Amino acid sequence: MVSSNHEPRIHRYAVRCCWSGSTGGGYETYGRRHEARLSPGAATLVLSADPAFRGDPALPNPEQLVVAAAASCQLLSFLALAARARVDVRDYDDEAEGVMPEDDPPTRLTAVVLRPTIRVAPGTSAERVNHLVEVAHRECYVANSLRTEIRVEPTVVVDPS
Repeated sequence: MVSSNHEPRIHRYAVRCCWSGSTGGGYETYGRRHEARLSPGAATLVLSADPAFRGDPALPNPEQLVVAAAASCQLLSFLALAARARVDVRDYDDEAEGVMPEDDPPTRLTAVVLRPTIRVAPGTSAERVNHLVEVAHRECYVANSLRTEIRVEPTVVVDPS
């Protein structure tokens, strides 16, 4: 048996969430605005709760971030595969949606649906693009990390010659 001296690589993603205020007045009165600080670097997101939970509708909420993470990971996984396969992708526009019913406890995102419209160069096989979408979904780190069902429903548009 041959042993390997290679240690497995572990990626770590640090985020710090910060809030201050008072919950002394009860559920109806405390502020939902908070910050997520992404490290390394100085990126800070100002967030709130979903408006249904008394959050600020002008600010993003955690549920949106989960959907955005799934959509972004699918996009990046697909583009990497397409580039390696020498498929000329011209545009990728995903109208993603997360679904969270309140009448199915525990309250959670029960599905994330990604609906990318993918525009490719003339002569590209739509079947090949759909295959790359499927492979990208299987390889997407975020999709593999969530218990939520994540569906990808692509539309492939091949540019005319």
